[in-house]
Amino acid sequence: MRHDPMRWGQPPPPEPWSQGGGAAAVPGWLEEKLFDQRIVMIRAQLTGEAASGIAAALLTLDAHGPAPVQLHVASPGGELGAALSVIDVIDSMAAPVHAVVTSQAAGAVVAVLAAAERRAAYRHARFKLNEPRSSGVTGTADEVARAAGQHLRELEEITLRLVEVTGQSRSRIEDDMSAGRSLTAQEALDYGLISEILGKA
Repeated sequence: MRHDPMRWGQPPPPEPWSQGGGAAAVPGWLEEKLFDQRIVMIRAQLTGEAASGIAAALLTLDAHGPAPVQLHVASPGGELGAALSVIDVIDSMAAPVHAVVTSQAAGAVVAVLAAAERRAAYRHARFKLNEPRSSGVTGTADEVARAAGQHLRELEEITLRLVEVTGQSRSRIEDDMSAGRSLTAQEALDYGLISEILGKA
């Protein structure tokens, strides 16, 4: 009889670097192969749960050796707090992180991209500079006001990082984020978000 862990009330083993949030499931064997190649993926919306899995994968690979870790990005954005937690991990790693945008990067995920040591994209990748959203805030008026102030401080951190990485002025970054500016891979290269376009012209 085939072993069924649920038959004995035991949950199946977790997949620490898989993501939820509506992302199409990646077979476990494929995730393992990617992990063996030191590849971590950001897929779908970057939530706190997804960020925890990504952080765990990055830290594990960092502990396994100094070779570069590849971060493959295909995400329409996500929560600012989740992005900052991934950025903190990238900043603390000894192994360099090389990011590749495979389809899209927007909002908070653009900030994660900016934290990578090297940044590239495929020719048909798309980017969107828009203000990352914060997770839902409830409570008293004072609590909401404090949360709003914290969100603005975190947003400023993201803005300054993009200024440093791209070489664009702060006012331009702020204007482009407010307008939700979209960029092609070539435009992202010219803007300074990436340094290389992969694939044949």
